[in-house]
Amino acid sequence: MKIPILMYHQICEQVSPGAPFRGLVVRPSAFRRQMALMHLLGYRGLSMGALMPYLQGKAQGKVFGITFDDGYRNNLEFALPILQRYAFSATCYAVSGMLGQTNAWDVPQGVPQVPLMTIQELRQWIDSGQEVGSHTCDHMHLPLLDAGAQHYQVTQSRMDLERELTSQDGVRHFCYPYGAFDPTTVHAVQQSGYQSATTTRRGRAQTGPVQDLLLLPRVLVSRSTNLALFALKCFSAYEDRRGTVAY
Repeated sequence: MKIPILMYHQICEQVSPGAPFRGLVVRPSAFRRQMALMHLLGYRGLSMGALMPYLQGKAQGKVFGITFDDGYRNNLEFALPILQRYAFSATCYAVSGMLGQTNAWDVPQGVPQVPLMTIQELRQWIDSGQEVGSHTCDHMHLPLLDAGAQHYQVTQSRMDLERELTSQDGVRHFCYPYGAFDPTTVHAVQQSGYQSATTTRRGRAQTGPVQDLLLLPRVLVSRSTNLALFALKCFSAYEDRRGTVAY
């Protein structure tokens, strides 16, 4: 069985013309149509925690995963009301050392700076039935670091988030910044006790023991993804055949 885990970044109407990676800014109206379609077809959108029994092959059903990378405030503003409308849950991967700041890691690429959620806003996200995962402390390109630094980024981010998000039952899910990892990275994630880790490798997740839960592929949803293409990505081998790094 194949399960699509959707990969989003920003949900926002405005995008600067010509800005790098502007395709990762999805319009709220498009996000609403995508969620409405899945709901109409009888699918339930789930956070990574809620999706785990399905990924492990312990449960079956019409489900899909919803993830947001980086922890942008516009996820709270524009995505949350739509998720609540359809009783869907999602995982937002937060950069623990940059809460309440901006996506400063994108400055060298000329990407416009956008506010990230504060700890209070992440608590609001959780109180609204959503989940927070880890995206390291500083959004580092992990394979460029030595083993000790990788372990720190992976482990400390979880500890920091768990300390601050007292209403959440632990931080159990991880996302590799830039989709970058090596064997040392995966080992650090495993040693840190995460139950899952998502990549930017394109494709749908395979349920059961065949799928490595620390190397989960995802379905890229971009600004140019119309509803027909969205359905093709979720319900056919279209995305599976890509298998390349999306971001």
